Parts: sequence; structure tokens; C-alpha cells
Amino acid sequence: MAEESVKGKGNGMETTPIHISRASGRRARAGFNLEWSMVFEVVMKAKALEEMMSKPPLCGNRTGVREEQAMPVNHTETMLRLGEVPLPKIEVKANIRDFGAKGDGTTDDTAAFKKAIEVTEQGAILIPAGRYILSEIIYIRRPNLVLRGEGTDKTTLFFSKPLEQLKPNIGATTTGVATSNYSWSGGLIWVEGMQGGARLGTVAERAPRGTSTIVIDKAAAVKPGQYIEIYMEDQGDGSLLQHLYNGQSDDVSQIKKARCIFVSKVTAVDGARITLERRLRTDVDPKWKPSVKIYAPTVTEVGIEDLSFEFPNIPYRGHFKEDGYNPLTFVGGTAHCWARNIRVVNADSGPFVAGSFITVDGFVLESSRQAVDAKGGEQGHHGFTMGNDGLLKNFDFRCRFIHDISVEMCAGAVISNGKGVDLCFDNHKRFPHSNLFTQLDLGAGTRMYRCGGGAKLGRNSAAWTTFWNITAKNELHWPPNGFGPDLMNLIGLHSKDTAVLNTQGRWFEPIPPATIQPKNLYEAQLAKRLGK
Repeated sequence: MAEESVKGKGNGMETTPIHISRASGRRARAGFNLEWSMVFEVVMKAKALEEMMSKPPLCGNRTGVREEQAMPVNHTETMLRLGEVPLPKIEVKANIRDFGAKGDGTTDDTAAFKKAIEVTEQGAILIPAGRYILSEIIYIRRPNLVLRGEGTDKTTLFFSKPLEQLKPNIGATTTGVATSNYSWSGGLIWVEGMQGGARLGTVAERAPRGTSTIVIDKAAAVKPGQYIEIYMEDQGDGSLLQHLYNGQSDDVSQIKKARCIFVSKVTAVDGARITLERRLRTDVDPKWKPSVKIYAPTVTEVGIEDLSFEFPNIPYRGHFKEDGYNPLTFVGGTAHCWARNIRVVNADSGPFVAGSFITVDGFVLESSRQAVDAKGGEQGHHGFTMGNDGLLKNFDFRCRFIHDISVEMCAGAVISNGKGVDLCFDNHKRFPHSNLFTQLDLGAGTRMYRCGGGAKLGRNSAAWTTFWNITAKNELHWPPNGFGPDLMNLIGLHSKDTAVLNTQGRWFEPIPPATIQPKNLYEAQLAKRLGK
């Protein structure tokens, strides 16, 4: 039996059957972060369910040589300030019109935008309704600055030139095909910082996945409340890579060096022992030379809000022929930033997020460009590219891109409450792991697992990926062979396939999306963690 079916009683509870995944109690280790009782606490308070809450997990005790892999890791410790505060509403300190911007759809307003950003030390710069022509890259290199329009239907930033024309950057694919590096990076609003922070030491003792304490090689010069970064990489034997793929990587000969970055707030310090607010999402082992330093990105609290990006309506030339009509990027040295209520029209690619704890809430992707392939209908390359511990929610992809949502080399990302014409989840190889896709409407559902990525870069997804409550017009299935290791989770979908509930490997639970609880695993976890 793949699911529990119960009925709410009393207190106005609905009386239709509600199905709650048994994975929540059986298999927290594989990427679920709610214990069996937590799921019920989050979802409902009916007496019948409260009685069931007191029962032990259905699976009993977990045993086996990979017991350290069994520990839960919380998906809600993503986004700005770990989701503990809502996205802020920053006070307006300047108006772009005061710097000479016209917003008339004809005048080049680039100089006004650059000047406003230069002289506004902090706060929001209001961009009133209008169509603003911009012909250069707009850089933001300081914290606490917001660009705010008056709505996606009122304020439009029209970029007339692509990145490749403004700042040439020709590279090549993994197979040697010459292409612009803006085919997979960069944005015409470019938010960037630097990583500061003193080095604290090297992890001296192994810390298993799911634990929250590390021991470094000397007394830790860090205080509770500060953030630290743990950086580790393979030392030539490929053991970190195999850990991330749970031993099922396929050919990884073109991955030069696997690496992991994990950031957490510190809650306690005792000599060389550091207690973290978050649980480790991978093992941390001295054989991978884990370096620990203060996490101090120089650009934080930057927001882009309530506006549209638009680009020339020219035919899309196809894969690896993009010139960089890309709206927005958060690159290294940025954290705890956001974009809210943005619309992107006729782009080569959507936002590229390389910073950490970046939230994008309210994102629409549209295109009226002629598709290079009338059959496939793709009108761009990367629709949205996630960063570590980032959150994308409340989105609508109204066109097909080659890779709709990409998580290459990404960990801890959450993709929540969105829809598309025919969404694909592009696990773009290079060991993306511990990412969550929840409460999503694929639309047609013909290409859920369509992925890119070069040859010999491992399977598309690494371990601990979770898909929860995924709907589509077509029946859905477990990913095809070669997509990822068995250590993944797919729960809540329309499928006639037989359930597979392997506590040490594949977990496939085809609960009907209309009845699964919680509907949104991320939101349920967040409510539980914040005590709501």
C-alpha cells in the first residue's frame, strides 16, 4: 500500500479522502524534512488525525551501512534570511525621473539609471510608469539598493543591445563549439559583489549528513549569529563526486573537480566545535579538505521589483547562438537579495542566479519571437537558472525554452508553486543535489525530464532530489535511466505505474495530486519550522 487515506472529522475539516505520503515517516534521509508527526501537525488538527500522530513511523527503525545518509535536511532554510522574515518593502529614496530619465520609449535613459545608482547610497529608486530605453549593462555593486517599478504592466525596461555586443565574451561548449558565454550566464542588470570573510580553519573530524556540528583544527574565531561557509572539493580520487551521486554517477571524466559549498548561521561555539543552525546536506569529511571561513558577501539586500524586461522581437537563432539578451543576474558575492513581480519578454535566457539565498517571487516568462524549430517551439535557451539555497516561487512560463528551469551545480534550491506550457526541469549535470520541486503544473507534461549538459559530466541529477505534487495533462513516470541515481524521490503525481518504496534507494509514490497532503512541501516545512 503506497499511501494512507484518512478523513478529517469535526472542526470544519473536509471529509474527502486525504493522502499523506508514507515517506515522511519512512525515509526522511532522502530529502524529506518533515517527520511523520510533523506532516500531520502542519496539515490538520482533526481528532482522528491527532490520534494517528501519536503512532510511530511506519517503517520502524532505519538500519544499514548508509545510516548517516538517513538524516533529514530542511528545504526551508533557503531564500532571503532563511525565510524567517518576508521580503522587505524598502522606502523610496530617489526617483529615476529626477536624474533625467524620460521613459518615453524613444530617449536613451541609460545615463540616468547609472547616475541614480551611483549617488543613491541605499533605499529604493522608483521607476515610474513608462518605457525606458537602455543601451548598456546596468551594474549594482553595493548593498541595500532596490530598483522598483510601478507594475509589470506599467514600467518596462527595454534593452536594445545584447551582452555580447556590449562586453564580448566568446567561449566554447564542452565539445568545442564556439559560442558566447552569455548563452549560459550574465544579465543586463548585473548584481555583483565579492566574498569577504576570514578563514577559520579546516574541518578536523568527519561530520555525517544531517548532523549540525563540525570540529575544526583550532579554536573557532566566530560568534553565534554569524554565518560561516564550508567549502570542500575532491582531492583526485573522485570520492566526493561518488558521495553526491550515491555511487551512481556514470561517466564523469570531464568533471575536473567536484566541489560543495554549504553556508549556515552559527548557533554555538565551544573551542574548536561549531554548532550550526542548519543540518549538513552532505557528509563533511577531512579527506575533502573542508575549509571553513566567515561568510561575508559584500552585496546583500538588493531587490528588483514590479517591472518588465523587454528585448527586440527578432527570431530566436537557436541553441548556442544566443548573444545575451538576458535580463538579470546575481553573481558571486551576492546573498539575501530578491526579485519580486518581474516579467521577461523576448529574452535569450531568463535570470541567472549564482548568488546564495536569492528569492524570486512572482516571475512571468513570455515570448513572441519566431521559434527556430517550429515543431519544438523553443523560443529561448535557459528560462531560469537557480543558485544555491535559492527560491523560485509563483511563476508562469508562457512559452517553451530549451531548458526551462536549470539547477546545474546547484544544491538546496526550491522551485515552488509555478506553472508552464510544457515545463522541463533541467538538471543540467555536474552534480546538482538536494533540490526540491513542489506544487508545480507542468502543462502538457511531455518533457518533464528534458535535460542538457555536456558529455561525460555525470548523470543529470545527483542524489536527494525530490519532486512533490507534480501535475500535468499527460501521465508521469519515474525518470528515464541515466537521469539520476536511485536515491531520489517522486511523490504525488498521476501515474499508473507501481509504487516503489525502497528506504535505501528509489522512492516512487504515485499519490493523486488532488488528494496529497501537504500540497506544498516547502510551505509545510516552513510553517513547521517557524511554529505557524
